[in-house]
Amino acid sequence: MNETYRQNNYRRFDAVTYAITYALKHNPKYRYFPILGDTSGNCANFISQCLFAGGSLMDFNQHHPWWYKKYNGNVMKDTWSISWAVAHSLYYFLKVNESINSPYVKGLEVSNKELLEVGDLVFFEDNRRVIFHSAIVTSFIGKEPLISQNSFDALNIPFRSSWTAYKIHFVKIII
Repeated sequence: MNETYRQNNYRRFDAVTYAITYALKHNPKYRYFPILGDTSGNCANFISQCLFAGGSLMDFNQHHPWWYKKYNGNVMKDTWSISWAVAHSLYYFLKVNESINSPYVKGLEVSNKELLEVGDLVFFEDNRRVIFHSAIVTSFIGKEPLISQNSFDALNIPFRSSWTAYKIHFVKIII
């Protein structure tokens, strides 16, 4: 693995504690995005909240932003970047940051699920090559990662029990 991977400042325990706390009961301090048909949901918003709880700093740059702005306690007026709330955009935000060695949160894709740790992410891709869902690794049974997610809400389920996917992406988180 590269030097960045070894010097990771990601607070995995904090991210996972957050995920376990809010996987089944949404945090009222953030806007919640319900499932509408098959084009939306709260999965990436939830994962972004977990990453933020794990020490990821918001990135307000113009080219690859990742942020959430609260509006005086009224979550209905909050604003956010696309990469905060859309699984496909979050996946590419993390991958681009890793490729340019950004000082912000990065995602290193690995081919083997056995390289995952709690706090790492799993992304689900459909047959059109679109990432449509994201989840966080919150536990293990043996070497099998268990995930927690929103859209549908679940706590510590096998990743294969989540949405059916054409391809699964395993992403190590690096700060």
